[in-house]
Amino acid sequence: MGRLVHSTQVSLDGFITDRDGAFDFTEPDDEVHAFVNDSRRPLGTPRYGRRLYEVMVFWESVPDDDSAPAVMRDFGRLWRDVDKVVHSRTLDRVTSGRTTLQRHFDPDAVRRLKAGSDADLLVGGAELAAVAMRAGLVDEVRLFVFPVLVGGGRPAWGDDVRARLELREERRFASGVVHLRYDVRQGG
Repeated sequence: MGRLVHSTQVSLDGFITDRDGAFDFTEPDDEVHAFVNDSRRPLGTPRYGRRLYEVMVFWESVPDDDSAPAVMRDFGRLWRDVDKVVHSRTLDRVTSGRTTLQRHFDPDAVRRLKAGSDADLLVGGAELAAVAMRAGLVDEVRLFVFPVLVGGGRPAWGDDVRARLELREERRFASGVVHLRYDVRQGG
């Protein structure tokens, strides 16, 4: 049975974008980027909300030659080589290969997908992850905490998201970024 993993990059004060919608404060250096790539490699079908998908579709066009850094080429290949699902009521169409658009997030369908999967699955995007968390679907949270305070913006979690987490792993990078991996304690 697969687990549903939510992974995100956040400021120390818990925001994924600043007040202007910028997220450049979460740009990883090569060490962090390589770790992200390796942590994504074993994951199965990612599920994205519209906003995150619109950011991530950039990876569809990253060149697979020396004109892009090696860590970016690697992530671009990871992006292009996996089936993806985008959940959106407003997106007209997807613009990346191997991508399916679904209008509604069906918790029961995700439960069945987890039950029948040999690989862990990814859910990305603050709103979609919040819906999945409230439905009791998220089994693991991976945070890449960047050493910056942005003072406001888009929070990493939506309203009314409550969970008890159990720390399973932590790693500090030379840049000051900290990776925290938590199991979600169901019923907690």
